[in-house]
Amino acid sequence: MRAVLFLLGIQLTALWPIAAVEIYTPRVLEAVNGTDVRLKCTFSSFAPVGDTLTVTWNFRPRDGGSEQFVFYYHVDPFRPMSGRFKDRVVWDGNPERYDVSILLWKLQFDDNGTYTCQVKNPPDVDGLIGEIQLSVVHTVRFSEIHFLALAIGSACALMVIIVIVVVLFQHFRKKRRAERAHKVVEIKS
Repeated sequence: MRAVLFLLGIQLTALWPIAAVEIYTPRVLEAVNGTDVRLKCTFSSFAPVGDTLTVTWNFRPRDGGSEQFVFYYHVDPFRPMSGRFKDRVVWDGNPERYDVSILLWKLQFDDNGTYTCQVKNPPDVDGLIGEIQLSVVHTVRFSEIHFLALAIGSACALMVIIVIVVVLFQHFRKKRRAERAHKVVEIKS
């Protein structure tokens, strides 16, 4: 009987969901030198978010230098006390909404590289680490969003111009009819 219960217990644990945190990041991000950027990192977890949640942000330079500490969160945010990110990074997350994002201020060209976001929410401690490839540029390239905004803006402007032309055309047409009617009345008089 004990052997049957033992085997049943093993089978039930095999059906239990695997405790792994899933992390979501934009993967690739482009930002202009001297501006601020939000490094977005969200996650999902089987366990409810509580005081055991920890978040670690690190940075690997594009030129292959060593990994550097960026930010740490456990109940409260802990900013770096020294190094390249001192006074340049702040917490912008909301763990209750599964958001563990940070803001990086005053971007510099040497901020180019890979930012990693690691979330542990015990008992969910395993899972992939989120990565963001940040490229700091002089100006942002013309993206699909910019093209879409330009197309919608142009269409709206064209519609406004068409409405104005139609209104003006009708106004002058009514004015001409009124003048003709006035001339007909004068002729009959």
